[in-house]
Amino acid sequence: MVKIAPSILSADFAKLGEDIVAIDKAGADFIHIDVMDGNYVPNISIGLPVIKSIRKYTEKTFDVHLMIEEPGRFIDDFIAVGADLITVHYEADRHVDRTIQYIKSKGIKAGIVLNPGTPVSMIKDLIPALDMVLIMSVNPGFGGQKFIEYSLNKIAEVKELSEKYNKELLIQVDGGIDASNIKKVVDAGANVIVAGSAVFKDGKVEENIAALRKSLK
Repeated sequence: MVKIAPSILSADFAKLGEDIVAIDKAGADFIHIDVMDGNYVPNISIGLPVIKSIRKYTEKTFDVHLMIEEPGRFIDDFIAVGADLITVHYEADRHVDRTIQYIKSKGIKAGIVLNPGTPVSMIKDLIPALDMVLIMSVNPGFGGQKFIEYSLNKIAEVKELSEKYNKELLIQVDGGIDASNIKKVVDAGANVIVAGSAVFKDGKVEENIAALRKSLK
């Protein structure tokens, strides 16, 4: 079954706890948390104290996407505040294999993120060790961008590697996904969909998640 991972970057931060409860009740599978440092990406977002404060609102998987330089320095900190799955950008970590192995040694699931301009071939050797690959279908740093069509080819490439080397691999896609294009993303091989604006628009969380799932039928 395809998992839906609402990105709380698009939530109302004045009532973040309430929004998390709402997406939990609406059937979200993961809570996608975008962490930006203003260095690796040109924006600053959610940090450790916020993640710690919202952990009590749900038992759903905290899917923490680290858009930060040298993420290996902070793995223990994010585990301490409740991360269940941590993804790091291939481009941001000089020793990404070491970081992945360290995350897994702590009993946490680990993933690698690829920016639009980074080829899938760069992570071929790491596929057997990963729990998830996240394909960015927009350039990271801001919500509300348009889906990059060539991402579909990259999703298919990761799916092919998964079939060969790691059939349990989660293939997540993040950026510009809504009810109009979710099916083609899943048909290309994705099984975890990140959606921000498409989930939180107009405050109709339950209806919006239902619409995403309906579009897959």
